[in-house]
Amino acid sequence: MLNSKYTSELNHAFSRAVIKKVNNYFRENHLDRKANRLMIFKSVMAFSFYMGVYFFIISNTVSSLPFLFFLWMLLGLGQAFIGMVIMHDAVHNSYSLKKWVKVLLEVPIILIGVDSKIWKIEHNIIHHNNTNVENVDQDINPRMVFRFSKNQPLRWFHRFQSIYASFVYCFLIVEWVTFKDFLKLWKYRKEKYVKSRKELITILLGIVIKKVIFFLVFLIIPIYISEFSIATVVLMFLTMLFTAGLYMTIVFQLAHIVPETLFFSHSGNQNKTWHICQLLSTSNFGMNDKILTFLVGGLNFQIEHHLFPDVCHIHYPKIAPIVQETATEFGLPYQKQSTFIKAIQCHYKHLSTLGKPEVDLAST
Repeated sequence: MLNSKYTSELNHAFSRAVIKKVNNYFRENHLDRKANRLMIFKSVMAFSFYMGVYFFIISNTVSSLPFLFFLWMLLGLGQAFIGMVIMHDAVHNSYSLKKWVKVLLEVPIILIGVDSKIWKIEHNIIHHNNTNVENVDQDINPRMVFRFSKNQPLRWFHRFQSIYASFVYCFLIVEWVTFKDFLKLWKYRKEKYVKSRKELITILLGIVIKKVIFFLVFLIIPIYISEFSIATVVLMFLTMLFTAGLYMTIVFQLAHIVPETLFFSHSGNQNKTWHICQLLSTSNFGMNDKILTFLVGGLNFQIEHHLFPDVCHIHYPKIAPIVQETATEFGLPYQKQSTFIKAIQCHYKHLSTLGKPEVDLAST
């Protein structure tokens, strides 16, 4: 089990100040840090859209093949939407602390094909405690085909990574709903995140049951009721997964794999507090775009999410000015891109730059 070590002596003034100010905001406005009515409405809408498109597809009222592929693309957007809007808050316990709510939230999570327990280890424990820490944070794992930082090996094919990145991103949900959860479970058992053999078996059985439900609902039933060939339905199913993979992966990449964010070695951040490391390794985007904020589950406010992962994303736009003002007060960076498009451009520019050996990468 690897976790980075942060200073216990230096730079704590910012940490204390930003925590106090944000806590004061919730207390003075008599607000709960968790989900509110707007969040509940948003969640119901997300799940209703997802299942509404699904039931429209299996109703067999659509005979146009191009339109069916479009519907499966919408299903992919719905899958990613649930992942970012519902699952992300649920695994952080920022949605609700009530047990029955957590159980209820598992329904949409199961129906997007992933296991929340495994992602909680990967995302909450590893990524949030070791953001952009080389060889620890799995979100910056190059997967043998990428170079995300200047510390990672440069291969000849990385000169093309800005071109093939989108293609690879499409497959990441395919990987997730098929074998990733199983591989991660075995890995986390060896690394002691999964404590016992009993816990291993319990999680494994849960994963198997959830995968069976997902593939039964979204692949077997459509194959059974469809008038099209099995190959065509499988291709439509993959269209859903490719759409979700591209959408979700790009949104997460824009927070940490852009030129302005820093990467750390496992031992290179002891002179900084955890809060300051989150500022240095994270970037926001499109903060004034309310539609974007709605569609990505507040993940365009990644700085606020990383500093306050227990706060529901519905509150991020309100606490962002507090965080930004405090960072400025202490002379610390508050990294952001003005629009979603600008952030995408920066991400792909970063990939392009890191793929060129002749470029001086000292400032990346």
